[in-house]
Amino acid sequence: MSRLADIEAFVAVIERGSLTDAAHHLGRSLQAVSRSLASLESDVGVQLVHRTTRQCSASEAGQDFYRRVKPAVAEIREAELEASNRRSEPSGVLRIGAPVQFGPKFLVPVIAEYMRAYPGVEVDLQLSDALTDFSAEGLDLVVRISELPDSGLQGKRLGTLRRVVFAAPSYFEKHGRPAHPSDLRQHSCIVRAVEPRSGQWSFLIDGKPRMVTVNGPFRANTTAAVYSAIIHGLGIGYSPLWQVRHLLDAGKVELVLEEFEPKPVPVHVLWQENRFPPAKVRAFVDLLSARLKLTGL
Repeated sequence: MSRLADIEAFVAVIERGSLTDAAHHLGRSLQAVSRSLASLESDVGVQLVHRTTRQCSASEAGQDFYRRVKPAVAEIREAELEASNRRSEPSGVLRIGAPVQFGPKFLVPVIAEYMRAYPGVEVDLQLSDALTDFSAEGLDLVVRISELPDSGLQGKRLGTLRRVVFAAPSYFEKHGRPAHPSDLRQHSCIVRAVEPRSGQWSFLIDGKPRMVTVNGPFRANTTAAVYSAIIHGLGIGYSPLWQVRHLLDAGKVELVLEEFEPKPVPVHVLWQENRFPPAKVRAFVDLLSARLKLTGL
């Protein structure tokens, strides 16, 4: 077995968490992966992986080794593909991470077009509102709705999303309309209880970002319940506009405080930093950029 194959086995074990899952991912036998890992550890002279009957985890030395060899392995394999002219046609499995509500509405239609154009590609879409760890999840790219900290990722901005304040006409008829964000303290505001800082709503006041603390007698742990409560007149909500556009168009809710809306949140697609991103990633990013129109939503 080649040294590169041994290192690839090690990388797969760290990312998959077990010898069995790594073997399945690589299309190799469990015995072959185990031999590769043992051979690599023998050569470097230190234990890289802690093994139990059910899972594997990197030792301290293994964590350092993984961070160094992971980009190198990707570069070598991409160079091989480049040399053999096989990068031009997307193939394999494309693993995408995205927020729970955003994925079905905005990504799945693009994924459907992508898979029709490239029948040799399978797509695994993982939806989560938590910040996704590329290495832990084995993802090729993710879509994130937030300001981005510095990271070792490459990315492309797809657009921005508005955040708005809204309520049912029946609520405004009974309680009046807030004219300033500070007025929200005298109103029943509905928050999603599971979100951090859910009672802190962001606004632009006098040209500066400000947080306003809100509260109310009703709260829920899902957006569906929150929106149902709002259209039934239980209070005022705060949400990305695209999530409630259908309620606005149907006249079930009305917007307020539009002149105090915070700066729109950027949307990015991110992938591992790599001089030669795989064809499956490049093709999807290009199509997503062409099809996704987020400005003003």
